[in-house]
Amino acid sequence: MDCKLRAKNCGGCPLLGLDYAEQLKQKEAAVKKLLGKYGPVNAIRGMENPYHYRNKVISTFTTGWGGKLTSGIYAANSHKVLPVERCLLQDEVLDKTMEAVRAAAIACRYQPYDEDKGTGLVRHCLLRRGVATGQVMVVLVTAQPVLPGAKNFVRALLAEAEKRGVTVTTVVQNVNPRKTSVVLGDAEKVLYGKGYIEDILCGCRFRISPKSFYQINPVQTEVLYGKAIEFANLKGNETVLDTYCGIGTIGIIAAKNGAGNVIGAELNGDAVRDAIVNARANNLKNIRFYKADAGEFMREAADEDEKPDVVFMDPPRAGSDRKFLNSLIKMSPKKVVYVSCNPETLARDLAYLTQNSPYKAQKIQPVDMFPHTAHIETVVLMSRK
Repeated sequence: MDCKLRAKNCGGCPLLGLDYAEQLKQKEAAVKKLLGKYGPVNAIRGMENPYHYRNKVISTFTTGWGGKLTSGIYAANSHKVLPVERCLLQDEVLDKTMEAVRAAAIACRYQPYDEDKGTGLVRHCLLRRGVATGQVMVVLVTAQPVLPGAKNFVRALLAEAEKRGVTVTTVVQNVNPRKTSVVLGDAEKVLYGKGYIEDILCGCRFRISPKSFYQINPVQTEVLYGKAIEFANLKGNETVLDTYCGIGTIGIIAAKNGAGNVIGAELNGDAVRDAIVNARANNLKNIRFYKADAGEFMREAADEDEKPDVVFMDPPRAGSDRKFLNSLIKMSPKKVVYVSCNPETLARDLAYLTQNSPYKAQKIQPVDMFPHTAHIETVVLMSRK
């Protein structure tokens, strides 16, 4: 399967022209090359249907043919916006939703933001879908706080979405007045609905706010988190730390699947609020969350001589830092389950842990979370030698 956008320098799925079986083979080989010296690497877990998996879409508004507002994604290594009608990676419901957003914005005569001149109103649109619940969120990112005719925009959006068989459950305006490539600003206003959506993952219910992190491939996330819980092998009385916990996904699944006591740490305040609500929604009393930098949290816990049995860590692409890793070594949990979205920084962190502690990688499981791209997720079980 191919896409006409590839000829226009779209960098969204650079491996699309490669047979999917070959993609998996190359990714597995890459993980073995980077991580094989630390422990045994299992066969990569791929998707049965590796298309339309993205439950989150970010579109940038621009001026199209004839001065008409359109939207799309940046071409590779540029700030030129390629108009996108359909995408082989995006949830098809979200393609239709974005079509409705454009139609409503055109009806309201909104002008796209020009980042060079600093003129115009609408910058980006972030869409999210709870695949299990069917709930759809629209976040319209504007360059100024006032959205003229906001009620008319919502009315037009809901009508255009309904024409396309889509039910939009919430609409949020996000204000980003800064000259930046960061999509979302700080201020938000709920224009319609609750301001968040919900989804079900691994049998647990999760609330997702506009700024909260949530994995973009629900099918493979179940595989990834399922492996993480399997590697932890919880018996029912363990104390578990869920670090870089986001909206509490791994910790909540662990709390519901055998952990005795779970503590989550996350720096993003919106995500922590969602995590607390999510614990209540799943009727869990054996989990609590703290708003804290993961490294600082670990250092304080280590200084207080905390002794968790299992530590889950799911850092960003940059990986962990020495403050975190040194605190982890000091705490000396029985098991460390490291979930990584970047094999290179994972290799760096495994090298540090194996050289400076009695930990050894027992199992390494790559998961193809992002088919047709070069990205790979990996979950590693580390135990004390």
